Amino acid sequence: MSQASATAPEIKKEKFKIGMLLLNLRTFIALFLVVIYFSIMAPNFLSMANLLILVKHVSIYAFLAIGMTFVIITGGIDLSVGAIVGLAGMVAGLLLHKGLHIPFMNATIYFHLPMVILITLGVGVLCGAFSGLLITRFRVPPFIATLGMLYIARGAALLLSDGKTFPNLVGSEALGNTGFPWLGSGTILGIPFSICVLVILGIGASYLAKRTPLGRHIYSVGGNERAALLSGVRVNRVKMFVYMFAGFCSAIAGLIIASQLVASHPATGDMFELTAIAAAVLGGTSLAGGRGTIGGTIIGAFVIGVLGDGMVMMGVSSFWQMVIKGLVIVAAVVVDQFQGKLQSRAVIQED
Repeated sequence: MSQASATAPEIKKEKFKIGMLLLNLRTFIALFLVVIYFSIMAPNFLSMANLLILVKHVSIYAFLAIGMTFVIITGGIDLSVGAIVGLAGMVAGLLLHKGLHIPFMNATIYFHLPMVILITLGVGVLCGAFSGLLITRFRVPPFIATLGMLYIARGAALLLSDGKTFPNLVGSEALGNTGFPWLGSGTILGIPFSICVLVILGIGASYLAKRTPLGRHIYSVGGNERAALLSGVRVNRVKMFVYMFAGFCSAIAGLIIASQLVASHPATGDMFELTAIAAAVLGGTSLAGGRGTIGGTIIGAFVIGVLGDGMVMMGVSSFWQMVIKGLVIVAAVVVDQFQGKLQSRAVIQED
């Protein structure tokens, strides 16, 4: 009896470790299951052509989710990323289609493609900086600040073209601004450019999170902002960075989408912020802050992408697609809360 009672806590501890391992691997398990399911239900799902399209779609979600991950780790939220996607596409479309008109000079400036890209990325960063400024200097809650930025960015996108689309964004050789469609359809060594950008961005963001002081500060702000402040972390600067980085990632997505469509529309990116949040949470990022990984977020983006493309191939109604994605988001949050409670209980028992 004494031997059985002695081993009981060890057995319980082993079960706990197995349970936590399964919870930590839940994103991989979910991805494996949905891939298996759709490969059976949709015979062409695993074809090379479909997988290429799938990865292109996932890259858009992943751009937004990577930026969102840093924001959520600090304990914040950014509802403006989808609107910034639309604004970025419209800025690029305006510069390529109409150029930049200078009223007091009565002149129009047309920029080369690299400058168009830099200006568009700069607009995304400025949008993030505006949200960050509201949050850090004026103490506006992140939800309200980014909700306001959502309306500002969406309204600005509509104003740039009076609500119309900028079509045929191929540029002009005479103006030296050709090549924009290559961003969405071009390849490097046979790999689509958007996927190359995702790999570079993912590796860079992961390195920043794990190997740099800034990354450690981001986690510390989300874990305990007061303690981080007392330990010398410049909390406001960290928050400014994460919102600016989220705007930068959104601008990348806007450029890629506009390039793939060879057109830009002000409504582009509608509801993308929810997809970004879902991918981050599915990947293990805690909405309470302080926990999350870039790798997990990218896997979460793949789960969202596989679900979306798989349901389209099966002919599932777009209405049901919204319901299913919503249920997935709720389930991911519930599992995250459950994992947090288990970890807290384990810490208390050890103490």
